[in-house]
Amino acid sequence: MTDLPRLPEGYEISADRARIDAGRVHRWLSTDAYWALGRPREKQDRAIEGSLNFGVYDTVSGEQAAYARVVTDRATFAWLCDVYVDPSARGKGLGTALVGAVREELRSCGVKRVMLATHDAHGVYARLGFRPLDRPDHWMALTHE
Repeated sequence: MTDLPRLPEGYEISADRARIDAGRVHRWLSTDAYWALGRPREKQDRAIEGSLNFGVYDTVSGEQAAYARVVTDRATFAWLCDVYVDPSARGKGLGTALVGAVREELRSCGVKRVMLATHDAHGVYARLGFRPLDRPDHWMALTHE
């Protein structure tokens, strides 16, 4: 496993749901994230409420700069989703540090399997220990239109 990525100076990570700027997260995801385009605010709020949430915050302004959400039982399984870094904060390593912190939090809970899906960030996640499924033919999905 790789070492925990360093968060750049001037930023902090928190899993305090009360700090999440839900309006900002909704705006990011519903207008700029290919997997959540058009997601209604009410649905995003429910997702936040039912998940383990992480934010990256500017330590001076307190403004949220990144977000990640985890659906988990905090014992055996987790699904990492909605990882997003504000465009103005990209390229600083915030996303990598955020996912590294999520990974460590889940490890401390004893979670052995963390799943995610990505269209375009395989390299980022691979640096943090994620790899393609050994047996994707064992996995199934149920989707509702």
